[in-house]
Amino acid sequence: MSHIALTHQPWAVRDRRTILQAVVVHVSTPLIAAAIVAKTPIVGKSGFVFTWLFLHMITATLLGRFGRQRKSVANSLLEVGLVASVIVLLGAATSVLAPVFIKGISAFRMSLLTQDAATVESGSELSLGGLGHAIVGSVIIVGLASLIAVPIGILAALYVTEVRGRLTPFVRFFVQAMSGVPSIVAGLFVYAALIVSGIIQFSGFAGSLALAILMLPTVARTAEEVLLLVPDELRTAALALGSTQRRVVFKVVLPTARTGLITAAILGVARVAGETAPLMLTAFGSTTFNYNPFSDSMSALPLYIFTEMLLGTDNDVARAWVACLVLMVMVGVLFAIARIASSRLKRL
Repeated sequence: MSHIALTHQPWAVRDRRTILQAVVVHVSTPLIAAAIVAKTPIVGKSGFVFTWLFLHMITATLLGRFGRQRKSVANSLLEVGLVASVIVLLGAATSVLAPVFIKGISAFRMSLLTQDAATVESGSELSLGGLGHAIVGSVIIVGLASLIAVPIGILAALYVTEVRGRLTPFVRFFVQAMSGVPSIVAGLFVYAALIVSGIIQFSGFAGSLALAILMLPTVARTAEEVLLLVPDELRTAALALGSTQRRVVFKVVLPTARTGLITAAILGVARVAGETAPLMLTAFGSTTFNYNPFSDSMSALPLYIFTEMLLGTDNDVARAWVACLVLMVMVGVLFAIARIASSRLKRL
């Protein structure tokens, strides 16, 4: 019985002939697609990708039909689809990230991270001034927005999944509706309701309120999905032992879902880290360091990028690319920290 089970393992290693056939098909297909693009009116990278994908589907079908067993046709097509999806994803990501990295690194100066733009004129040398004030502003504004939106979003998710009160349909409706609100509408709301009325002034706090409105639905919806993954058996067992619902939530549900809740918070931060329109109407922007989010206007990396691009000179555009690189690195580091923290929490 053990010998029969081993000989029929679905994950058994393929023979050399099958592997050679697959390698020949996968290597020759892009070469044929390149030749077709070179000799026909089909042009461009997109033309090559579609031609290669079409030919690869055909060759994968033939490989599954004749080179292997008939039942492996679907498997061959699935392999091609997965490979094509990965290549398209990597190509799209590379086309966006590579220019930011290359142009940002070429214009990078360490002084750009420590100085502000108070004495910098349009077209000034890269060694003069910097974007330190924008980095500080982004950290403060996004940090305050997280302090506002993350607890409210998690509480909304707990109400929907654990309490399940009469307002559950309304909470779900408003969260769903808020997820489709354009970013500039959030800025206009804070501007019209709080700034024009004189309740608050242009400040980092006003920008945080606008970003919190945008962050809230992302955190709430993600946290809800994470909490729904917690097995009901854990809740039932805790209640059967005499725990109250509050203790079940704080001692069982939240510790079980904490890694997912961290992910929800990070997704919310990534959602708003690059927003410009709400900050134009609330934080307003500044050229100097401002560490007080409740007083005077404050800059942020998206505002700095927008302003430098508007100036249009080579050095100003170079500063904007450096700011893009810094923003990308900040979000990447934040994701890395979240992943490390999540992995450590799983071990506890």
